[in-house]
Amino acid sequence: MSFDALTLECFLAVAETGSFTRAAGKVARTQSAVSQQIAKLENQLASELFSRGKGLALTANGELLLGYARQIIHLNRLAMDRFRNPELSGEVRFGLPEDFASVFLSDVLSEYAAQHPRVLLHIECDLTLHLFERFKKKEFDLVLVKMNRPEDFPNGIDVRSEVLEWVGDQTIFDNYAETLPLVVSPQPCVYRSRAIDKLNTLKRPWRIAFSSPSYAGTVAAAEAGMGVTVLPRNMVPNSLSIIRPSSAEEALEDTHISLLKHHDQNLAVNDLEGYVDARLKV
Repeated sequence: MSFDALTLECFLAVAETGSFTRAAGKVARTQSAVSQQIAKLENQLASELFSRGKGLALTANGELLLGYARQIIHLNRLAMDRFRNPELSGEVRFGLPEDFASVFLSDVLSEYAAQHPRVLLHIECDLTLHLFERFKKKEFDLVLVKMNRPEDFPNGIDVRSEVLEWVGDQTIFDNYAETLPLVVSPQPCVYRSRAIDKLNTLKRPWRIAFSSPSYAGTVAAAEAGMGVTVLPRNMVPNSLSIIRPSSAEEALEDTHISLLKHHDQNLAVNDLEGYVDARLKV
């Protein structure tokens, strides 16, 4: 008896996501196909691997198999990567903003690491302007930054533009008789600067009501009605509303998302750059 790689991949996906539906998306199969693979594995081992009550949880035998499955899959990926990409190895120091890491790139980076186990990723989150300054000091090989088309590094690529929106309670924003409370990240922050610069141009008084470097903290404060914030349109959660300014002058300018690297000679850096770029453009 031997284990099939796809079957173990499906088992690991279900174990990690706790859902046949989410696992199906992770392994690019239908939910039915994933269920069939799990049934096949349970039949092969004559053991129930998941308890199917209100939720989906590993049984004791499932927990036992999980450790072996991770080792087998890791070795399988390591061998395949060695033959498919013999020159792709080394370390990559990658810096990116926290909001992108939490909203867009957590799965992307884990998938890349799984596909290329000989590439050691060092990931660090920080505010964009901090990332940019540290990148110039060569503390990072690759950074994802939100700013106006940085021209200092010819090896950078523009990934996409971000439409920035005022977000929160429309009533608070429309109350021009009161100082506008803002929910923003600490300095230096691109979104914070865009908000304050716009309000100063409009000669509208403002105050910092809440400051957090975390996307989750910013969203929570805006949800609590502490003030209005600025977010990219595609990162506004369902729990918050986009504010509709009464005039075009109040609209915020777009920002650009760029990937910056120092040179084109590091194959691992080039490969990660292409992978992230492709996934962000989906």
